[in-house]
Amino acid sequence: MTSQQRVLTALAHQQPDRVPIDLSGHRSSGISAILYPRLRAALGLPPAPVRVYDPIQQLAIVDGDVLARFGVDTVELGRAFAREERWWADWTLPDGSPCKMPSWALPEREEGRWVLRSARGRVLGQMPDGALYFEQVFFPLFEEPGMSLQEALEECMWTGVASPPGPEVDGPHGAELLERGASSLRAGTERAIIGLFGGNLMEIGEFLFRMDNFLSMLAAEPRKAHRFLDALTEHHLAALESFMGSVGAHVDVVLFGDDLGMQTGPLISPKMYREFFKPRHGLLWKRTKELAPVKVMLHCCGGIRPLIPDLIEAGLDAVNPVQTSCDGMDPAELKREFGKDIVFWGGGCDTQEVLPSCSPEEVRRHVRDRVRILGPGGGFVFQQVHNILANVPAENVVAMLEAASEPVEL
Repeated sequence: MTSQQRVLTALAHQQPDRVPIDLSGHRSSGISAILYPRLRAALGLPPAPVRVYDPIQQLAIVDGDVLARFGVDTVELGRAFAREERWWADWTLPDGSPCKMPSWALPEREEGRWVLRSARGRVLGQMPDGALYFEQVFFPLFEEPGMSLQEALEECMWTGVASPPGPEVDGPHGAELLERGASSLRAGTERAIIGLFGGNLMEIGEFLFRMDNFLSMLAAEPRKAHRFLDALTEHHLAALESFMGSVGAHVDVVLFGDDLGMQTGPLISPKMYREFFKPRHGLLWKRTKELAPVKVMLHCCGGIRPLIPDLIEAGLDAVNPVQTSCDGMDPAELKREFGKDIVFWGGGCDTQEVLPSCSPEEVRRHVRDRVRILGPGGGFVFQQVHNILANVPAENVVAMLEAASEPVEL
């Protein structure tokens, strides 16, 4: 099987020749830029320039030799873009090591912190000295309620600071350039291609109004919340038509995002999900699959088990990152209850306790157990639970990915 065939077989709930592996196929399956050189050294690979494609989370582009070493089956659409040096600028990571940062999202130094600014010059995010990631500091529709939706999205850290392709596809010929890049990537890889669309609903409400305010709005001002979500959904639908018109023929999975859970369970009740988000998710996901023969995946952190039946009914094909350390997210129970109806893209290695703290052999045993639980019958793509953080021993990353790529009797 090619990597693309392997992933598509798993997505069809059929048994592939081995469990497919995702590493850095999207912005929640990556690796810290600080850790990445240590991983290369642990593998005996020569040093390579560290390119930080996600400035907010400080994630590194994983080079082809690492992907090949572990038989990784996925690639992000963004890898087709920003290939020329003019798109990169020198920067220094929080540990003092050099890297390359997208030139359009180059952080600026202020006393005691680094900041990310919008095109208008407003500080959207900060990374205080001693921190490893940027945090949002400006909440547009809370601090300036008169902003239009479009302006608010441009003045929000999570929606205004772009990863590749970034400005490479701006302007009147942007759709053509996006299609050209997607076509080129498809022609040059046998891996499954993941197109990051986003389409966040609940999260963008939290990003624009601030989390406490938006959750209060859902509970106390439902009409206002519906008006906002209607406008946001229309915005997403228009963007989706353009995005899928450019890349739909070349990608295999379209990734949406909406973190609906926390450590102890969902952030909202199933009833509230059904009222505010399920119909709108269903509309977006259905339209995506009408526009191209793709699968739809939702990145959704936390303990979301009570919401999974509604996600399935809304048309979701795969859920990520399967945060198995949360209440209600036991992998065996999830597989038994929902494994025929939804693909678990993640849950392959716990990143809260096991990956950063256990020995390499303990990591290997943990990964093999997860593959035995989640792998039978397809419906599983191996990925650790969210990004690999800077404090993880490189030897544990090697152990995890080697164990995932080894044959396991299912």
